[in-house]
This record gives sequence, structure tokens and C-alpha cells, in this order.
Amino acid sequence: MGIDNKFQDPAHTADGAPRAHVDFAGLETLWVNTGTLCNIECDNCYIESSPTNDRLVYITLSDLIPFLMEARTLGAKEIGFTGGEPFMNPDMIDLVEAALKSGFTVLVLTNAMRPMMRERVLRGLLGLQATYGDRLRLRISLDHFHGDVHDRERGQKSFDIAVDGLVWLVEHGFSISVAGRAGFGESDVEMRAGFAKLFKRLDIAIDAADPHALVLFPEMDERADVPEITTSCWGVLDKNPRDIMCSNARMVIKRKGAAAPSVVACTLIAYDQRFEMGATLDAAARPVSLNHRHCAKFCVLGGASCSA
Repeated sequence: MGIDNKFQDPAHTADGAPRAHVDFAGLETLWVNTGTLCNIECDNCYIESSPTNDRLVYITLSDLIPFLMEARTLGAKEIGFTGGEPFMNPDMIDLVEAALKSGFTVLVLTNAMRPMMRERVLRGLLGLQATYGDRLRLRISLDHFHGDVHDRERGQKSFDIAVDGLVWLVEHGFSISVAGRAGFGESDVEMRAGFAKLFKRLDIAIDAADPHALVLFPEMDERADVPEITTSCWGVLDKNPRDIMCSNARMVIKRKGAAAPSVVACTLIAYDQRFEMGATLDAAARPVSLNHRHCAKFCVLGGASCSA
């Protein structure tokens, strides 16, 4: 079966089998894409973030407030901020503060590089940490424990700059985790052992064996030939659809030129219009058909989730 024939029909796979879907079980995490602009351009960024990609524009505080109110009504516990690089957004500290004031825990995904290390941002982070403590968490992207491997993905000297940001966060008592990538040929055990040595050298108290403290994400490539997920796969793979991210999370985005933000099924699929779910969280509280390669590679076969 040709790769181009896959993931087309929301109801059936290319060979006619019933396609798997995920029912919505209730909102636990609301993700907010703060904009796709980023200070760097990684070779294999799933959302193609770069210093010039503004296909998703900056979310503003006024954009966010209605979704925070709706998320609280729906019982969500966590707000996650992703990008691009979230700290490129000039409203970022205000966005985080609004989420914390609303009673949520907050997770920010960041590369911990220069946008985060600007004096205004650091002052804002310290103020939020002093007020809200461990309800504010940051997850730092370090693709690999070897700087040269990380730099091949993210640019020369990016590893050293990110490590400086990571160390600053540790020294100032922030609740942090690290996100690596599992596509470099090492086993999970080898990756965790390598990161453990790095954390020891940096005197950082992160347990590399803890999958919540060190998250190793599978590679995502929309050109890759991956198997489609059928309804029978749940039993074959011993997977529960309630463990898949789109059973309990949605993401707010704002497309360039759009009058208002909209809601998509998950953090991974921001551009595919098939995963646009409406203007409100209530409208997005419906099943998601797994007819995208990321659904198969990252969530079902990879067993990964962006949430904390």
C-alpha cells in the first residue's frame, strides 16, 4: 500500500479496515500555542518553528482569558504553553500569570535560550515563582546529552546556551524537567544513562530514570511510512485509547489572518484543517479520528504525551 494512500479517510484505513478513533473523556490539559516564531530553526521541528514562521501568530492575554474561564468550567487542571519558543511572545509572563491566578498548574515548554534569559523575562519568572512556587513548571529541550549531537539539530553553540538557561532555573529553585529525543540510535537505557552523567556533571538534581523528569520523545516525520491504527490495534498493542493525549487535551491556536483563536485536537497537528475542532472548548469536546502519521508514530506506537 503506497504511503500517499494512507491517513486519508477518517473512517477507514487505506486497506478498508475501520480506523481507530479516540473519544473525548474530559479536559485535563489545555495547551496554548503561543505562536510559531522561534529564535532557532531545528532540522526536524514537528511544527516547523523558525525566526520567520508566523503561520500561528502570538496569542494575547485577551485571546487567552475566555479559554481559561471555559477550561476551569470544564474541570481542567493544567495549562501548557508551547510554541515556537513561548518566551518570544511579548505577553508570555502575563499569559502564565493569568493561568496561575485562575488556579491552574502551568507547564511551559522552552529551549531556555536567549528569549527566556532576557532580564525582563527573568524578573517576571522570579516573581511568579515566588508567588506560585511549584505550580509553575518548565520543561527544557535538550535533544541529546552530547552537545555536538544537540547542536546538529538546533545550531552551533545552542547546547551551551540552553544548558546555561537550565542551570539558572535550577539555581533559582524552579520546578523543571528535561525533554530529549529518542531518534539517535541509543536505547532508552543508554539515553537515560548519558543524561544522568550530564546532570551529575552540572550538579542538577534530575532523576534521569524518571520518565516524567526526563521525557524522551519519539521522532516525528510526516514523510515516514508508518502503519495506520485500526480499531483492532488497541487489543493487539494492549493500548487504552483513554491514555492517548487527545482523550483529555486540546490546544488553542491563532492562525495568521484569523479574526480569533480556534481549538485543534492536539499539540502535534496545528496546520491540518481536518483537526480543527471549533472556536470553543465545548465545541471541541468530541472524538478524534487517528488519521495522521503523528497519531500513529508519536501517540499510539510511541506511547508519548506532551502533558506533565
